[in-house]
Order: sequence, then structure tokens, then C-alpha cells
Amino acid sequence: MSESQSNPDSPQAVAAESLKLSMESIIDKVRCHRNDLIKDLLKDGKIQSYFLTTHQKTISPVRIEFIRRELKTLSTTPVDLIHYAALIKDIRKNNSFESFSDNQIFYDELELIFRRYNY
Repeated sequence: MSESQSNPDSPQAVAAESLKLSMESIIDKVRCHRNDLIKDLLKDGKIQSYFLTTHQKTISPVRIEFIRRELKTLSTTPVDLIHYAALIKDIRKNNSFESFSDNQIFYDELELIFRRYNY
């Protein structure tokens, strides 16, 4: 048994623990990334472009305004830990943000809002 395994206060154990990502830092990173996606969508023409790309249809200016309002509200709310649980668990397990930004889970959360106005 190594010293770090037998003694949790050993310098190696303390160093290894300090390298682990904290839950707070993971949640903060998730929130920041989600909010960056929202900010990007709030730019002129981005919502319409998103609908054309993903749903192959346009959306009325009135619906766009409702979506914009909901996106702004979402950006001020805490992260839905249940929705992001699998991603958070994966980040903690791997102690890495690998493939984080390309994860579909961010778009899935936004799609919940878009679906309300798309149909």
C-alpha cells in the first residue's frame, strides 16, 4: 500500500485531492457554458437561423420575442442538476472537461423552450 493510500494527510494524497475538480467548479462551468450558448442565441438572427437549421422552418418575430424572454430568464436560473446529472457524473469520474462543449445535453435543455414555440 502506498503512503498516499494509507495516510490521507500525506502530501501525495493532499496533492491528488486538490487536483480533483470540485462539484462547485463543475456546476459553475456548466452554468457558464449554458449561458454562453444562450448569449450566442440572443444575438440578432441566431434564433431564426437555429430554427432553419434544426427544424427546417422559420418562426414568427412574435415567437422569437417569447423565446428570447425565456432564454434570458433561463440564463439567470441555477443549473438543473437533474438534467445535467449524467454530464456532471462523467466530469467527476474522469476529472476532466473533455468533450464538454460539444455535449448535446446543453442543446436539449434549450430545445425544451424551442419546442413550445415551434409547433
